[in-house]
Amino acid sequence: MAASTAAGKQRIPKVAKVKNKAPAEVQITAEQLLREAKERELELLPPPPQQKITDEEELNDYKLRKRKTFEDNIRKNRTVISNWIKYAQWEESLKEIQRARSIYERALDVDYRNITLWLKYAEMEMKNRQVNHARNIWDRAITTLPRVNQFWYKYTYMEEMLGNVAGARQVFERWMEWQPEEQAWHSYINFELRYKEVDRARTIYERYILWTRSNWIKYARFEEKHAYFAHARKVYERAVEFFGDEHMDEHLYVAFAKFEENQKEFERVRVIYKYALDRISKQDAQELFKNYTIFEKKFGDRRGIEDIIVSKRRFQYEEEVKANPHNYDAWFDYLRLVESDAEAEAVREVYERAIANVPPIQEKRHWKRYIYLWINYALYEELEAKVKKQNYVSFTFAKMWILYAQFEIRQKNLSLARRALGTSIGKCPKNKLFKVYIELELQLREFDRCRKLYEKFLEFGPENCTSWIKFAELETILGDIDRARAIYELAISQPRLDMPEVLWKSYIDFEIEQEETERTRNLYRRLLQRTQHVKVWISFAQFELSSGKEGSLTKCRQIYEEANKTMRNCEEKEERLMLLESWRTFEEEFGTASDKERVDKLMPEKVKKRRKVQTDDGSDAGWEEYFDYIFPEDAANQPNLKLLAMAKLWKKQQQEKEDAEHHPDEDVDESES
Repeated sequence: MAASTAAGKQRIPKVAKVKNKAPAEVQITAEQLLREAKERELELLPPPPQQKITDEEELNDYKLRKRKTFEDNIRKNRTVISNWIKYAQWEESLKEIQRARSIYERALDVDYRNITLWLKYAEMEMKNRQVNHARNIWDRAITTLPRVNQFWYKYTYMEEMLGNVAGARQVFERWMEWQPEEQAWHSYINFELRYKEVDRARTIYERYILWTRSNWIKYARFEEKHAYFAHARKVYERAVEFFGDEHMDEHLYVAFAKFEENQKEFERVRVIYKYALDRISKQDAQELFKNYTIFEKKFGDRRGIEDIIVSKRRFQYEEEVKANPHNYDAWFDYLRLVESDAEAEAVREVYERAIANVPPIQEKRHWKRYIYLWINYALYEELEAKVKKQNYVSFTFAKMWILYAQFEIRQKNLSLARRALGTSIGKCPKNKLFKVYIELELQLREFDRCRKLYEKFLEFGPENCTSWIKFAELETILGDIDRARAIYELAISQPRLDMPEVLWKSYIDFEIEQEETERTRNLYRRLLQRTQHVKVWISFAQFELSSGKEGSLTKCRQIYEEANKTMRNCEEKEERLMLLESWRTFEEEFGTASDKERVDKLMPEKVKKRRKVQTDDGSDAGWEEYFDYIFPEDAANQPNLKLLAMAKLWKKQQQEKEDAEHHPDEDVDESES
């Protein structure tokens, strides 16, 4: 026992230890293994031996075995229809048609929804010329599965191949009752056309066009193809009427226009394109625009091409105003377009649509653009559509009242124009209304009315210097100098003025024109009591110089001296410099050398300085340089400035001394050192 155990232990092979576990240099893939197996034919099985049947007994035995095999396969899985079909085809190959029918019927009891089963069954009957059996199968198939188009196609094809046109038509009629897809209708129509039954095809189209809009186009092309052009046009017109404005399609109108183009009806083509472009949105009418443009380039003139551009722009404006009805700029552009091209009723319609979009907030900034719609509407009605008055009473815009008054003047209703302007001043007094009303009365030479209007105007706005000046100028023109002077005096006595310098200048110019030198001089003195501006002093000096009287140069020089003394305490050094420059120019032209030298000594020195810059929050932002002016008169009174000047002089002298002591022989060359 021990020996046998030892022998058994000796027979156990030892597992070889793999020392090198690295992958081999040549790798063999699964694909190579399969290829070698195929090349060596390792998996090929030899074909079964051929069996020769010599008598009927052997044949029956073969049939029995084969049928048993098919029945066993069916019994194992009844739902595998391929087993049933193979079984039936095998029986058919043996000319056992009755047995094959039985197998197909048994298979239909298992799965009557299998399309392939019905097709194979019917094809077997047709192949064996069993026409009535085939009809029976097709009838059962289309009754059981009426939505399978393949059954209908096969059935109608079989009847047509048999020459049974009436039977095929009857099958098509049964099919159409189920309202099939588009191709089925075309098959029926093509069937009738193959037998030259155009009227029957037209009848089918009449039933067919109720489904999709493309069918209308095909129907019209069918009529056009058979030279029934009047019928084709009628079909297109019915299609446009049928779909209306709510379901418009550009393809229908393009097809309609091309049909009319082929018939050389170019005016009808234009009408169709324009009708469609007015009713279809821009994004849905790209093809329509393209075809319309091509048509006009081929058959139109310059006016036609311009109409295309206008139509395209009209489309764009319609989209803009639909997106934002309160976009008044878009309405203005749209109205300019329609006014240049459309009829009066169309323009009126657009105006009414525009003015219906009232600003949502009762604030003037929202109404400024809107009010121009009314203005343009009124002007259009007056100029293009004859006179039509508009009611402006509810508005407070000065422009509306002015335009209304101008309208009445053009209609030669002066009293109504005055009434409109007077009402506007009473309801909404504004500078513009007063100016227009006064201008109207001036043109009519109604000066008393102008005086009354100016008085009302100045009661409304006493701070308006322009109104005072215009009123005084009116009195000056009328020759009433005292009245004009009184107006000026009343004006400068107002506590608040918008442009006092303009008013004073106008008053001074008025007195100069009247050659009232003393009055002018007094005016300058009164003005200098209110302001010490350098331009007033310079103007005063120029006035004395230009008076031309004896001693004018002396008086002019005295004013310059007085101005210089007065402006010593002025913080604006640039204004003081401006005065001295004007004085120097005067002395250069009229003074002596000593006078000019005297003014030159008063001219300041321009120095550069630095100052600290701070931001708005008070933090330091660094330093900046600026120029300052040091006047000699100011420097004499400030000892710090004298000390600074002496220090600069000492530094300059020291620099000159060092330069004199320096000798070029004492320089040492860097290379030698």
